[in-house]
Amino acid sequence: MSQRDTLVHLFAGGCGGTVGAILTCPLEVVKTRLQSSSVTLYISEVQLNTVNGASVNRVARVSPGPLHCLKIILQKEGPRSLFRGLGPNLVGVAPSRAIYFAAYSTCKERLNNVFVADSTQVHMVSAGAAGFTAITATNPIWLVKTRLQLDARNRGEIRMSAFDCIRKVYRADGVKGFYRGMSASYAGISETVIHFVIYESIKRKLLEHKIASTIDEDEESVKEASDFAGLMLAAATSKTCATSIAYPHEVVRTRLREEGTKYRSFFQTLSLVVKEEGYGSLYRGLTTHLVRQIPNTAIMMCTYEVVVYLLNG
Repeated sequence: MSQRDTLVHLFAGGCGGTVGAILTCPLEVVKTRLQSSSVTLYISEVQLNTVNGASVNRVARVSPGPLHCLKIILQKEGPRSLFRGLGPNLVGVAPSRAIYFAAYSTCKERLNNVFVADSTQVHMVSAGAAGFTAITATNPIWLVKTRLQLDARNRGEIRMSAFDCIRKVYRADGVKGFYRGMSASYAGISETVIHFVIYESIKRKLLEHKIASTIDEDEESVKEASDFAGLMLAAATSKTCATSIAYPHEVVRTRLREEGTKYRSFFQTLSLVVKEEGYGSLYRGLTTHLVRQIPNTAIMMCTYEVVVYLLNG
């Protein structure tokens, strides 16, 4: 792969990630709140009548659904809170996706000379290597983003800025504090691998179908709008399957990144969450995550393919 091709994939990956992050930020905030251990702080008051006619208010801790969580955020914090963490997200998503797609395409190009070209093995190893590279390089940015999204403040209260968050993390834990949750992110590479294996498989089938349906094979292939729509569908399908299988690592990662947390490592957090809250808590926020991730991934992958096509065209 030439240097120009690498730069094309870097730029295309950055564009795709940025567009997707902006459009789906509110869903990201709701999802992060639902994953956190403080979600039960959203409480409801139940009024009970006693035998002698007096009434007693009992506070019941409940885990809210996505819509209830969204309503509480809007009521107590205002619409701006739905874009908490967007700054670090934009700072991180472009280099993260750029590094990922550049590493993925470079690794795939080299492995095609070792294994059967575009085989499942090639896609699995390439996706794993790309995920490891991107996670290691950008974890501090995602920790700051998560802390900002979990920083619930009522209207009028001074909100913590990204720089305040950075100072706070450094004073509390030093440089190593910025790498909390990275073990869970490494575990999440499995999601990335599943996603790209399915995506590349569907993409290959779509290409084979287009070639088979072409009457004149000597005619130069030109991409149409329907081709990119097919790629969006492929991305949405593959991401849905991958996320549903590997979602628990998302909850564990959010818990590890919480401030003053009792969670220390991946497996300790996993067992503690199950012990205290049950297996269902490992899938808390899944619906919101899917609603966010499906369009986000479809937009990101389609933008990436369009930019690569335009720059190489």
